[in-house]
Amino acid sequence: MRFMAENKSQWGWAFYDWANSAFATTVMVGFFPIFFKEYWASDLSAVDSTFWLGIANSTASITIVILAPLLGALCDRSGLKKRLLLVFAALGVVMTGGLFMVSHGHWELAALLYLLAAIGFSAGNVAYDSLLVDIAPRNRLERISSLGYAMGYLGGGLLFALNVFMVIQPEFFGLADASEAVRWAFLSVAVWWAVFTVPVLFFVEEADLKNKEKVSIRAAFDDLRHSISLLKQYPQAAYMLFAYWLYIDGVDTIARMSVDYGLAIGFDSKGLLTALLINQVVSFPAALAFGYIGERLGAKHAIAWILLIYSFVVFWAWQMQHIWEFYVLAVIIGLIQGGVQALSRALYARLIPAQQAGRFFGLYNMMGKFAVVVGPLLVAWVGVLTGDSRSGLLSVLVLFLLAAWFLSKVDVAAGERQAQVS
Repeated sequence: MRFMAENKSQWGWAFYDWANSAFATTVMVGFFPIFFKEYWASDLSAVDSTFWLGIANSTASITIVILAPLLGALCDRSGLKKRLLLVFAALGVVMTGGLFMVSHGHWELAALLYLLAAIGFSAGNVAYDSLLVDIAPRNRLERISSLGYAMGYLGGGLLFALNVFMVIQPEFFGLADASEAVRWAFLSVAVWWAVFTVPVLFFVEEADLKNKEKVSIRAAFDDLRHSISLLKQYPQAAYMLFAYWLYIDGVDTIARMSVDYGLAIGFDSKGLLTALLINQVVSFPAALAFGYIGERLGAKHAIAWILLIYSFVVFWAWQMQHIWEFYVLAVIIGLIQGGVQALSRALYARLIPAQQAGRFFGLYNMMGKFAVVVGPLLVAWVGVLTGDSRSGLLSVLVLFLLAAWFLSKVDVAAGERQAQVS
């Protein structure tokens, strides 16, 4: 396994993806949308529960948009990357564990705990992403970034498989029914997230910061203004950031709302969970493969092909009628979703100055989370206005097409030269 990571710091960093991906898989994408609709919010209509799920996702994303400048400044100027990651991981762990305690019908409390857990998940990733340039040399950015996502898909997939088995066969685990099994699944995610964050604490070596500074909220937003003006000096990074903003909206909206969409058009929840499990199994080797594809084909060209495939997926999902189609789409998305995330992070890291990675990754995460404000809200509002859950889906195609245009403007070689000289 040495060909993937060269030292304990890289492995420790990658294991955080193994840790927090359990939240993304079991909670965010898998059980929470189903349990929210069928248990906590069972008294609401399908359209209304979709609306409130979209609001929860969007509110968490808006919060990260606001926090990202402060987090980026803290990462760059105070040397707090690891500590910030651990603080927000703790928030995510505690709030996820709290879902175990929420009883039937209390959808407002469930949505609040989920919102806070999602903030912990996303805010921790600002610091996590900025650590990439500390632990990986430039010639291995794609490979180490892909290793992180691959570890996430493997770890999240293993726990998700156990959780699905718990829900399908609750009596095997001494549980009363599937509802109790789901609540224990949420608790297992909290424990998993906590335990596998420990390697970050002991093994990840953050680069020394010679001139540490105290950072205030005002200074952070001054930094944001400076970062935006600085971004103008790195036009290739700017084009990449705008492209990422658009296409990650589509990617994350598909991931977060897919189960809810499947339920809304009449698919069985067990079939949807099976599709998600298939997705995780496929995603692990695919994410590793894209590390090598990115090195050989180039991250920009690989991302362009992925956007074309995603456009095909959206069009198919808009008119699908049978659960087997959901399975096929789960496989296709599994083959590409880890690739687009890992290659995006690596390509952006190539186009920015390493000594200001926290600031630039603050913008990166801010743009990414602002995009996820738009997607779920768009799906939710169009569904409410039309009374049809399918109607909002085709709008995602526009995002992918615009993203492809901005991506075509990126001159990777020119961007790398400028970033290395700075």
